[in-house]
Amino acid sequence: MERIQKIIAARGIASRRAAEKLIEDGRVTCNGRTVHLGDQADEVKDKIAIDGQILPSVEEKVYLMLYKPRGYVTTMSDERGRKTVADLVDCGCRVYPVGRLDAASEGLLLFTNDGEFANRLMHPKGRIGKRYEVTVRGANAETQTLLERQIELDGRKIQKPIVRFLRESGGKMTFEITIFEGRNRQIRRMCEAANVDVLRLCRVQEGSLQLGKLSVGKWRYLTKEEVQALKQEAM
Repeated sequence: MERIQKIIAARGIASRRAAEKLIEDGRVTCNGRTVHLGDQADEVKDKIAIDGQILPSVEEKVYLMLYKPRGYVTTMSDERGRKTVADLVDCGCRVYPVGRLDAASEGLLLFTNDGEFANRLMHPKGRIGKRYEVTVRGANAETQTLLERQIELDGRKIQKPIVRFLRESGGKMTFEITIFEGRNRQIRRMCEAANVDVLRLCRVQEGSLQLGKLSVGKWRYLTKEEVQALKQEAM
């Protein structure tokens, strides 16, 4: 038996909080009976419905990672006809990206059909660190200190990033930047505040999961051990 709001979230229908709101509004039934917060159900045997529509059946949970190339938007479809990450993932079932990478960025992008797992990873409190390699132009001896600042974005300060200098070549510097939240275009806005131009931005790690030797544009399934580790880190 499982709490009904958790079952709804796990099916990818809504976040846990949104599922609780659906229940509070009286829009959720179990075997024809209106449910209340805290009610439990058997996700296999019981018929849970939202506004009279039965939830989709339980499906096998799928977890995979893609090396997103530059030039692809992180959506499953695009009304403007741009290339999307859905064009690159052909695992035989519907999965959705966890979080985003803007079109000009590349690197590790998770996909799953496990809504509860995705919601935990994207929690705004930022439980899991995301590590990026960022190559910039216009850097100097003060750039690392500027990047380490807790600047204000969207009306509140960011969590303190971890910044490490990696290398310098041909007038360009590469830094390793780890952040713990997912503000819109956060790394790029941090670089803008540090007065440097981003030439390349690549996510190389999320929690304990590393991009490794995965080729650009390719994907692979996560191992059971990798999934379990991410779930523990996101608790």
